[in-house]
Amino acid sequence: MFSHLFITRLKCLTRDRQTMFWTLLFPLILATFFNMAFSNLNNNEAFHPIDVAVVNNAAYEQNHDFKTILEDVSKGDDRIFNLTAVSEQEAVQLLNDGKIKGYITVDSQIGLTVNASGLNQDIIKSFLYNYRQTSSTVNSILKTNPAALQNGLLNDLSVRKEYTREVSGTSAAPNNVLNYFYSLIAMSCLYGGFFGMKEVSDIQANLSQRAARVNAAPVHKLKIFLINMSAALLVHFGEMLLLLAYLFYGLKVDFGAKTGFVLLTTFVGSVLGLAFGAFVSALIPKGEGVKVAALLAVSMLGSFFSGMMYQEIKYIVAQNIPVLSYVNPVNLLTDAFYSLYYYDTFTRYALNMGILGVFVFVFCSGTYVIIRRQKYASL
Repeated sequence: MFSHLFITRLKCLTRDRQTMFWTLLFPLILATFFNMAFSNLNNNEAFHPIDVAVVNNAAYEQNHDFKTILEDVSKGDDRIFNLTAVSEQEAVQLLNDGKIKGYITVDSQIGLTVNASGLNQDIIKSFLYNYRQTSSTVNSILKTNPAALQNGLLNDLSVRKEYTREVSGTSAAPNNVLNYFYSLIAMSCLYGGFFGMKEVSDIQANLSQRAARVNAAPVHKLKIFLINMSAALLVHFGEMLLLLAYLFYGLKVDFGAKTGFVLLTTFVGSVLGLAFGAFVSALIPKGEGVKVAALLAVSMLGSFFSGMMYQEIKYIVAQNIPVLSYVNPVNLLTDAFYSLYYYDTFTRYALNMGILGVFVFVFCSGTYVIIRRQKYASL
């Protein structure tokens, strides 16, 4: 009996083209577009030499120390600046045309002229400030101890010591793209709610003739419901495995080394999606259109706040409304995937999975309580 009903339900689910599109093909298409849009996002974070000019006047030519240092940091593959020596009029024109970030002038003091603020301008300013500070220190030492120059003062100044040590809680490199794909997986898990919604609707006799025939069958409706939900879970988890395979092998999305936990998280996400869809369907005693609208509204709103459309919103919510991060199942799933990739410990992952487990329990319990109380005077 079980195998017959299970296989029959599998056939019904896989022949539902509309549901199969939204739960399988749509995430695959969206992942492809994400890859096209975000493939070079990390490259934009790499450091590129800063375009800067120096006014080539007599003071600059006579300041051999500064000229040598400025030319040294403008050579090689790891250079800081793309340096251009021009007249002051040409420097002004280059700055106005946006071809350089600023230009340096050498007179009684070394100056910097910019027409905007930003990271590149701050780097130039920091470089000049560091040079002036070092130069002032050398002059002060030489005034009181002229012999210091022969005693290796310049060699001592060239040695920089760090008195702080950076300690990272992870061996993984930060990746700005992964959050988009992880939130896509989380959204796809919630889309499993279409299957859960369908299973509840198909046993509510007041909504369709098919459900009326199911309730009239000589099999307990909860037994049929559990069999159908098992079939739906198998189909949806299979779809999620296909999505993961496409992301990993096709789009080269990095999931880290904890493959088993990634699969476990995906399975829990599928269970959560089905339980959520079933709960929404049982809770809303309306037609299919209203239930689909409610399911989509929650899924898309949760995806937005998890950073799928705009990554920074995830951190804005975490800083200003932290409770919203913990009641958003899409964000919890996204966080679970990212914690597996980024952190070497399981503390944050365990917290996310624990809260997701609470959600699954609440949705399943609520669905059971609502369904078991539904009685029909006639069919």
